Amino acid sequence: MVRGVNHGTGKLLPFLGMLVAMLTQSGSMVVIKFAINDGINKYVMVVYSMVLSSFLLLPFAFFHHRSERPPLTFSALCSFLLLALFVSSAQIMAYVGIELSSPTLASAILNLVPAFTFVLALIFRMEKVQWRHRSSQAKVLGTTVSIGGAFVVILYKGPPILRSHSWNTSMKLQLSTQSNWILGGICCIADSFFTSMWYIYQASIAKKYPAVTVILFFQFLFATIPCGIFALISVKDPTEWKLKLDAGLSVILYQAIVATMLRYVLCTWCVHKEGPLFCAMFKPLGIIFTVLMSTIFLGENFGLGSLIGSVIIVVGFYAVLWGKYREKDIEKMVENLESSCPNVPLLENRA
Repeated sequence: MVRGVNHGTGKLLPFLGMLVAMLTQSGSMVVIKFAINDGINKYVMVVYSMVLSSFLLLPFAFFHHRSERPPLTFSALCSFLLLALFVSSAQIMAYVGIELSSPTLASAILNLVPAFTFVLALIFRMEKVQWRHRSSQAKVLGTTVSIGGAFVVILYKGPPILRSHSWNTSMKLQLSTQSNWILGGICCIADSFFTSMWYIYQASIAKKYPAVTVILFFQFLFATIPCGIFALISVKDPTEWKLKLDAGLSVILYQAIVATMLRYVLCTWCVHKEGPLFCAMFKPLGIIFTVLMSTIFLGENFGLGSLIGSVIIVVGFYAVLWGKYREKDIEKMVENLESSCPNVPLLENRA
């Protein structure tokens, strides 16, 4: 009985962890749009958030894992650097995409992560496609449908179906031009791609180097370098780097502590416990959270195009998910049969 309770708790914690991670991500998108509308430079926010996250993670990285921390080899540091490049690229693309479009579009596009994760897993031979199996057909079809849904969200806004009645009309989002909307969607797609790369590579690194906070500390520390160089080139006005006791500082604190450090800790831990596709399955919840937050706090109208495209993406997403878990069920059944009856033929063709 105790074992059953522990097993149930072990399954519940990753679920709750990803739920909180999605809430913080949706809140982050709304906060970013609020800050940009308020005149805060997006690249400065990225740099300060990375620096503060690194500083906050430093004691946890070197004291929490002191007894079990693997040696910091040159190979490990190079791996952390590559992860940092994925993180910094995703962050910059996300900020630019949200500025040019909206948090709702960015949240919808992030549901491409499972599709990109599947494609990248195929490229790196972490996944196999067997065309006669229903599971493989579902994953391929779901990936195609998700990408098609992303184009619907980007290319078709449609009339508003959920209008904001915010009392603070000055907080209303200004309508983006169609060209900005499309460019913002492309940047959000790039964010999803780099996030998928992070999921794939993070899963590989976590097996070799299980000290989660150490990995994250070096990710944020190393990510500060390319983000800082990019910001120094892009931001011409030195006064934009000055921190004041205003909304900008609050946004940076939220981004560093909640949206960056807490979210990446939860995602990294969940990837280590349940794998990259488990984490990716929670992405559709981000649409719901973001729509509600954007409507309440930013006065954003939810358009028909976003609804149709989001539904298409989510349908494709769950097709990929069904195919993946169908394969896992078959693999477990085959393993059980092999362990109990070594001479029983494999049931591969029923996947």
